[in-house]
Amino acid sequence: MSQVRVRFAPSPTGFFHIGSARTALFNWLYARHTGGAFVLRIEDTDKERNSEAFLNVIYDSLRWLGMDWDEGPKVGGAYGPYKQSERNAVYKEYIDRLLASGRAYEKDGATWLKVDGERYEVFDAHRKKTVTKVKAAPVVINDLIRGRVERVEDEDFVIVRSDGSPVFHLVNVIDDIAMQITHVIRGEDHLSNTSKHVLLYQAFGVQPPEFAHIPLILKQNGPGKMSKRDQGALIEEYQRRGYLPEALVNFLCLLGWNPGDDREKMPIADIIRLFDLPGVNQSNARFDEKKLAHMNMAYLLALPADAFLTLARGYFERQTGNAVAQAALAAEPAYFRDVMLLSQPKIKGVEELPAYTGYFFTEDFPVDAKVRDKVMGKGDPKARLRELMAALPTFDLSSDTAIEQAIKDLATKNALGFGDYQAVARLALSGTNVGPSITGMIRILGRDRVLARMTRFLAAT
Repeated sequence: MSQVRVRFAPSPTGFFHIGSARTALFNWLYARHTGGAFVLRIEDTDKERNSEAFLNVIYDSLRWLGMDWDEGPKVGGAYGPYKQSERNAVYKEYIDRLLASGRAYEKDGATWLKVDGERYEVFDAHRKKTVTKVKAAPVVINDLIRGRVERVEDEDFVIVRSDGSPVFHLVNVIDDIAMQITHVIRGEDHLSNTSKHVLLYQAFGVQPPEFAHIPLILKQNGPGKMSKRDQGALIEEYQRRGYLPEALVNFLCLLGWNPGDDREKMPIADIIRLFDLPGVNQSNARFDEKKLAHMNMAYLLALPADAFLTLARGYFERQTGNAVAQAALAAEPAYFRDVMLLSQPKIKGVEELPAYTGYFFTEDFPVDAKVRDKVMGKGDPKARLRELMAALPTFDLSSDTAIEQAIKDLATKNALGFGDYQAVARLALSGTNVGPSITGMIRILGRDRVLARMTRFLAAT
């Protein structure tokens, strides 16, 4: 078998979204799985909508996701140029070949592909005119995912517009022929185009590549395909929010592909080894932002301490208008490290860190009124806080285990439970009822700060 050659051909007309990223990923994975080549080709013929900024978003997003391309812009290759706007001479050569062979003809200023078959005329009520139809045999597409698909093209169709610009179908096929693409892996919404493409391959006398039309990604809520306008659709958003690219890649590969077991979190080496087109589902996949957040949390939890700290500090540095973030960056490095590592097991994403850790870096933190009313309305929390403050000078604060044992001993002495002290202590120290362990909070804040906050809380309550 010759080397597998796949391509990803985006248009630089908007932000890079989940659907495009998943298409690129399946192509990249198949190339890496088979030892083939992953080609990046830019379909930039829409001059009015093209943007250099959007082109750079494509490059940056692919690099961020770890999808390196073997041929294409920035890296070159034997079949360039890799931007359609630079390939007009190639298209003219192929169009001339069709005209010379009689497989294409000119009419009304446009160029048309001639579909083989007996011709007859019929009145088209929708178009309100007589049109020429063709008794053509069905085009058979043996799709690697969808199976056998038959479609009939019963009219000649335009391949070059009257303004001289070639249509998508033509340049797409010419580029795939010229770049020797062996497998076309793309969204199911392109399946309806494929019969035209097969006819073009046949007109050029070329064996079509293998086709694999992957399922659509549906929006989170309601019917329909996920679009750039839907919540959670843009890759750039996940970069900004500090998501780990490895988590996003892992999540995306499971949107329409099954590795054959129940695993979800997998290293990229395993994904490459297991990925193959027979494992791609026919049914559409629904985007689930909560599942993505959970995947990101799993990857964050597995990060080594230094890597997590680098990620956290980088996120804080980008929050230039956030007072808490700036206070965190100004803290002693050891203190910052302790706070971040205490929080690491609890957060779904680094974007939560400023709100989750804010009270560690300022004394001016808010107290949640609903939480306060709930905690202060049960038992005698003020008495519990005073008892804790009286015992705190004798606590060993060297470890969470020692602090937990000291609170348990205090609770046992007073015939109470650990929770009787935990809720009010957490409220006094953080203003809320959620966060990392109370023992970790006490250890990191330190005895003096803990006592000062508890004193201030009692005075204000």
